[in-house]
Parts: sequence; structure tokens; C-alpha cells
Amino acid sequence: MPETIKIFKIRFDNITMKEALKKALIFAKDKKQHYICTPNPEILLTAEKNLKYQEVLNKSDLNIADGIGILWAAKFEKITKNKKRPAIFAKWFTSLSSILFYPKYIRTELSERVTGTDLMQNICKQAASENIKVFLLGAADGVAKKVKNILEKKYPKIKIVGTFAGSPTKAEETEIIKRINKTEAQILFVAYGAPAQEFWISRNLKKLKKIRLAIGIGGAFDYIAGIRKRAPKWLQHTGTEWLYRLIQQPSRIKRIYNATVKFPVKVLRKRLR
Repeated sequence: MPETIKIFKIRFDNITMKEALKKALIFAKDKKQHYICTPNPEILLTAEKNLKYQEVLNKSDLNIADGIGILWAAKFEKITKNKKRPAIFAKWFTSLSSILFYPKYIRTELSERVTGTDLMQNICKQAASENIKVFLLGAADGVAKKVKNILEKKYPKIKIVGTFAGSPTKAEETEIIKRINKTEAQILFVAYGAPAQEFWISRNLKKLKKIRLAIGIGGAFDYIAGIRKRAPKWLQHTGTEWLYRLIQQPSRIKRIYNATVKFPVKVLRKRLR
């Protein structure tokens, strides 16, 4: 398997959850500053039209594949290299159907889906035993504090030294930076959603004196706080988590359409060029 792969010009690291966790903890204790990004199909569609966003994503220290669609796209590009149009169409249909019927098939180029929510919780579990300080930034008012309470009950030794909602606007950056620096936190989780959270980290990481690792984790706070429910594990493994989300939040239909229809079609069109 390749160590890295590019999809829509964005680098992905071929890494398992266990390996990503190990790297994250090394980053958190390093002298240098690091950030991790969690690109999914929606993020790739956004980055395709935004060169600055592409640059921010590709400068990260680690990009994990947060979406079955990413694993599929990596496999599809591999199996259609130097193929003619009829074969490309055929492999597009068969590879997409394999997500549901034979998910192992798409795990040859990128071996594992590593979600931001799962990575965050695993990092917090380890941070608790290694005396690493954590700050939670973002989401709606009160959500980060609720996440703090939940994680402290789950991991009694964890040191969550601060929470703040704020916003990703430049007008609030000075105040937020002061808040974080006062706590001397080493890990920062930013839940402003993409692309705002990645741009925020890119602009401000150097100003955060003690932060060694920053991660944009999208809606992870909402899932941990129970504001949104995650799909059962079997739906996550079969790539049909989107259906569960649609039933929960019909308002997400545009986002789900982008990830499940627009993205695969865009991948196909790129290969047909």
C-alpha cells in the first residue's frame, strides 16, 4: 500500500486509527507545533474550488480519511488507471456497489476510515493517562462545556483546562488566543466546521504558545454531547451512515447529496477526462 495518496490534489496519509493515535501523541509532546486535518468528500469538493484551502490541507502534518467515499475514490483511481471509457464506467458501478456488499474491496489503497470524532476520543483517553492538557474550542454555546463534563466522567484523570464557543471570525481571535494561552493547553480541538476551522488553525497556531497539536474536528462535540446521534457501527462500516443522518436531520440533504452523489460523479468525470 502507498504511504500517501492524492485525491482531488489533497494528500491523504494511509494510516490506521492506532497509527494516527500514536502520531498524535508524539505531536502533542513535541517541541514543534503540528496540526491534523480530517478531509471527507464534502471537504474535497470545497477545496477543489479554493486554492488557499488546498494549501492549508496539504500543509498539515497528518490527513486522515474521514469518509468511506475517500477510501472508495482511492481504490477507483487505482483500478481505472490507463483504462478505456467502457471499463471505467463498469468499474465505477461495481466499485460503488462494493461499498455495501464487499467493503473490504475498497480498503487496498487507504486501509481504514479514521473519523475525527473517534480520533478525538482516543486522544482524550490517552491524554488522561499522560498528563496532557486539552482545550475545547467551538460548537454552540455550552456544548464544549458539556463535552468536558462527559469526558471527565469517562476519563477521570483527563485535564481539560478550558472550553470556549467563540466564533471563527478574525474579530474574536485575539480574545480566544488569550484564553487558550492562559491555560497552557497542549492539545486544541477546534469544532468550527470546515473550512472555517482549518483556516482558523492555519492563521493562529503560531500564536498559541503551548499548543503542540491542533485538530479540526467538525461536529465531534455535538456527537459526544449527544446533540446528534451517531449511526450504529454496522451502518458506519457499510458506508450507509449518510442514510441515518438524513433520517435524523432532513435539513442535511444538500450535504448528503454532495457526499453521496456529487462526489462520486465528480470522481468519475475527472477520470474520464
